[in-house]
Amino acid sequence: MCGRFALTSPPQAVRDFFKYREQPNFPPRYNIAPTQPVAVLYRGASDGDRHFRLMRWGFLPGFVEDPKGFPLLINARSETLALKASFRTALRRRRCVLMADCFYEWRRIGKTKANAQPFLIRRADGAPLAFAGLWETWTGPNGEELDTACIVTTAANGATAALHDRLPAVLEPQHLDLWLDPDERSAAEAHRLLRPAAEDILDFFEIGPAVNKVENDGPDIQARNPAVASRPPPDAMEERQGSLF
Repeated sequence: MCGRFALTSPPQAVRDFFKYREQPNFPPRYNIAPTQPVAVLYRGASDGDRHFRLMRWGFLPGFVEDPKGFPLLINARSETLALKASFRTALRRRRCVLMADCFYEWRRIGKTKANAQPFLIRRADGAPLAFAGLWETWTGPNGEELDTACIVTTAANGATAALHDRLPAVLEPQHLDLWLDPDERSAAEAHRLLRPAAEDILDFFEIGPAVNKVENDGPDIQARNPAVASRPPPDAMEERQGSLF
């Protein structure tokens, strides 16, 4: 799954990579959490161009009458998108990309979450991450509108399985146009893009516990955990500093 991520690159660098028309200015975010605004890339149905929009991280299907009584959908499993009423229509017509520089995952130590160890996961080549996503504009009883989005997840790849069995579905730049295509005839082909990242795509390292608190939103939370140097790596996984897997 994915419950926290970051987008810290300068706005122009993000725009240059994802090639959307708008020129938004936004601050770096090091600890983005559910229900907060997230940067979303989508393709306009009328002009076919890529567009930027801020949306709430937490998907609301159009049939929902009262959001207070509906569970918060921050992730959607790739294997069941076409089967779930919440996601079927969005898969056909409203696919999007959530833009990020890295995300965080927690490896459990023991059977509880109390001592889970956070890790930062990023692309090994330093490029931004393109998370496959779905979006929906929810309309309230009084006509109010709320743009919402979720991240599509797939099985973990390689060594990342030692952190968690699910990770965001990471799209390669050459696949963005297919995923973003609002024509529902492309849905089946786009769905085939949702697979674990190749073994050389992601890199990760252990960080400190500051990321556990949402109010901590500065660059310090991404620092490598200094305690790693003073202890041997766990048997299940060795930290791979500066390496690919």
